Amino acid sequence: MSSVFDLTSRARIRDAALARFGADGIAGTSVRAVAADAGVSPGLVLHHFGSKDGLRQACDDHVLDSIRSGSEEGTDALAEVLQAATPVRRYLARAFLDGSNGASELFTEIVERTEAWLAHGEQEGWVRPSDDSRARAVVYVSWLLAPLVLGDHVGRLLGGDPAETATAVRGARAGLEILTNGLFADDRWLSAYTSINGEEWPR
Repeated sequence: MSSVFDLTSRARIRDAALARFGADGIAGTSVRAVAADAGVSPGLVLHHFGSKDGLRQACDDHVLDSIRSGSEEGTDALAEVLQAATPVRRYLARAFLDGSNGASELFTEIVERTEAWLAHGEQEGWVRPSDDSRARAVVYVSWLLAPLVLGDHVGRLLGGDPAETATAVRGARAGLEILTNGLFADDRWLSAYTSINGEEWPR
């Protein structure tokens, strides 16, 4: 019976930490605050996770598992991020800002899977070819995750928390609209940026 309680309390503590870390960041969160949110003693938090770093690692692992759980080859990794639970997206946004190991690992994985997904699109004809597929994937991921990372600013102008589904999807849709339909009607800005490096843009 006690093992069932341990599993339940461990998950409750982790979920409380996920929400608290997402709101206040790693540095701004104490074990005592997480314990209070979970309705347990600080000693029980340390019993399960050893330290705040151990608790953060458990949250990183949980977020990684949450994003990967529905993964299939040839799918859009960013879509899985947007479909994740709100606490997971909020934690992820804060982790990207704070620079956790889990966030770095996940960002790299998202870029790699996005690069493969776009290459698959090239083969099927629904993605335009690129001379630099890695840079394309990095920029694509960065653009679509920007509403999460710039949460306060984006939320203020879009009228909602970017970690909430409606605002996250609104930001992603705007980015995809630009990428699908284009934005500029001529190449003046492309030519201007190309001239900075003194190189000819491939056509």
